[in-house]
Amino acid sequence: MAKKLKNNLADQSQYDAFKDSIPEDEIWTYRIEGLQAPHINKPYSNVRFKKILVVVILVVAISTSIFLSVRAVHSDAYNFTPLSDGTYEFVKFSNPGNIKTLAVDYVDGDRTKPVSVLHEYVFNCDEMITEVTLGKEIKEIDSKSFYSCYALKAIHVDPENQYYCDVDGVLFNKDQTELICYPIDHDTYLRDKYGYASQLWPEDAAYDEKYYNEINTYVVPSTVKTIGQLAFNYSELFRVYLPEGLEKLDSMCFFRNWHLESIQTYNGNTPTVENGKITGLKELKDSLPDSLQFIGSDTFNSAICIDYMYIPANVTFIGHHAFWGAARKENGSLIGIYEIHAALDEETFNNTVETGDQWTGQYDNGLFPKNVPVLYGESRTPAK
Repeated sequence: MAKKLKNNLADQSQYDAFKDSIPEDEIWTYRIEGLQAPHINKPYSNVRFKKILVVVILVVAISTSIFLSVRAVHSDAYNFTPLSDGTYEFVKFSNPGNIKTLAVDYVDGDRTKPVSVLHEYVFNCDEMITEVTLGKEIKEIDSKSFYSCYALKAIHVDPENQYYCDVDGVLFNKDQTELICYPIDHDTYLRDKYGYASQLWPEDAAYDEKYYNEINTYVVPSTVKTIGQLAFNYSELFRVYLPEGLEKLDSMCFFRNWHLESIQTYNGNTPTVENGKITGLKELKDSLPDSLQFIGSDTFNSAICIDYMYIPANVTFIGHHAFWGAARKENGSLIGIYEIHAALDEETFNNTVETGDQWTGQYDNGLFPKNVPVLYGESRTPAK
């Protein structure tokens, strides 16, 4: 016979008689030991204080969490990797937000731990760093180390460094055969140098020749054979002089130079800028030097202000999208590199020049984009 379950009261009949006298909102507390009567239509004591206390606790907890997260992100601003020769590679710099100048020489100032290598993208997209000084032990710099450092004005190199040097804040290899990095904000450095600190742009750059020559023009030294990958990315230059003897324009070296209006080639020794005038320019000719052999991918991407481009006969390689976005239609007129002149005839060009996909670029032409045409077998237009 199954055992009959009973309530807490000794006898079911007594409970049935007693339950009618228990208030409805308390009846359940008589059946479950340890439970308290519910607060039905009754206020809690100190409810305002308790709510405030909960809010304060939550605010403190969230603030602490955010603080610790930020500390975790920036606690290791300098990330180094040891190398087999006892030196270190600078892998990543995470700017905590207040570092504008930086010396890259030793790990934590320990002279037994010299830094010798800058990893690719080590300063990638840093918007605070204005000047970097490289120590004498640096012997390898990836071409993408300073990519998109928009505030970078100058790169300085210890004179004792055997592999690299700088010329007025522009980075080169030691013998100046390769231009590695023209800092994006170098024009600010030059404005400070030449007394234009309060002037962002000339009122009319076409007529303010002194400003134009000192701030918005750059003469690549005559020793340079290679302009490195991303060397002039996002620069604010209007005009660049290249030396006859230059052989290689590496990928993206003039990437998104929206203001670049003119590229000209000179012969002989490096011209100088004195009192706002460029002296020593010889045998000037428009566009690229005859000595050029290599044009990398995206080299002139978005160079919409250049209106003449000549491909010399010695060029044997043009990378993909080399002139992408450098031509466009505005108000019904074509601007930028909307046609390309080539020294070689079409058959010789196709047989001797390796080209990447869509190297000539396109521009919008109604419903469909149009490829930029190449005019083969052309003579160079005389310098303006």
